[in-house]
Amino acid sequence: MQSSLKLVDCIIEVHDARIPLSGRNPLFQETLGIKPHVLVLNKMDLADLSEQQKIIQHLEREGLKNIIFTNCVKDENVKQIVPMVTALVGSSYRYHRGENAEYCIMVIGVPNVGKSSLINSLRRQHLRKGKATRVGGEPGITRAVMSKIQVCERPPMFLLDTPGVLAPRIGSVETGLKLALCGTVLDHLVGEETLADYLLYTLNRHQLLGYVQHYGLDGACDDVVSVLKRVAVRLGKMQKVKVLTGTGDVNVIQPNYTAAARDFLRTFRSGLLGPVMLDRDMLHTPPADP
Repeated sequence: MQSSLKLVDCIIEVHDARIPLSGRNPLFQETLGIKPHVLVLNKMDLADLSEQQKIIQHLEREGLKNIIFTNCVKDENVKQIVPMVTALVGSSYRYHRGENAEYCIMVIGVPNVGKSSLINSLRRQHLRKGKATRVGGEPGITRAVMSKIQVCERPPMFLLDTPGVLAPRIGSVETGLKLALCGTVLDHLVGEETLADYLLYTLNRHQLLGYVQHYGLDGACDDVVSVLKRVAVRLGKMQKVKVLTGTGDVNVIQPNYTAAARDFLRTFRSGLLGPVMLDRDMLHTPPADP
């Protein structure tokens, strides 16, 4: 990514709107230097943006002035990106690039926040064309810094798609769990049941009790084992387990907790449990001095 920077006029950083204040890779800021920078907070349809102004103020205090909330699947707000990039590049000094009429933009971000979806959405908007890059609902679909992809004719604008890059060290366990809940880390690396436990804790704390109705539970519950048991029974996710007894092996049918946890996570990520703001607590704590 760094070696491609000489060719780049502007950087679009894509991040998940459910975690606007946490989990962005701090190395991007240091490494990518002084290029004009747009922060696109994608998946806005899954995020509770009732405090959108607070989010913007928080990010502005960190020095991020060009922020756009998008939903790339439905092309919402994507039209704002090209004019903003054009204005930023127009008012900045283009090292090595002054004589070149094309705009070259690098798209960066942690895994699975919608970088490739953004590129495809821009192409649909400006070129009336769709897919140029593969997308997937799990991290790690884009693996190399790709060739340039045209997204606009006037001005001629090309994007470089890059693989998602997580910080080598994630600051806190909670940040790591938020990133994993948003699907930026493969679930099995954290553990589906651990993630389901954190999801249940978060939903209850935020009073987002849609899961009670969705799974036909009697009421809100803090115990992840009993919730997953009910989910497994409801979905018919059972498994045979061999139990050793004094008289030999016995086959016992038990709830498949991992399968239930997977369904719980999938339901949350698809928005069926309602929009969520995982960084809500950070919005209500004053930022530390830089």
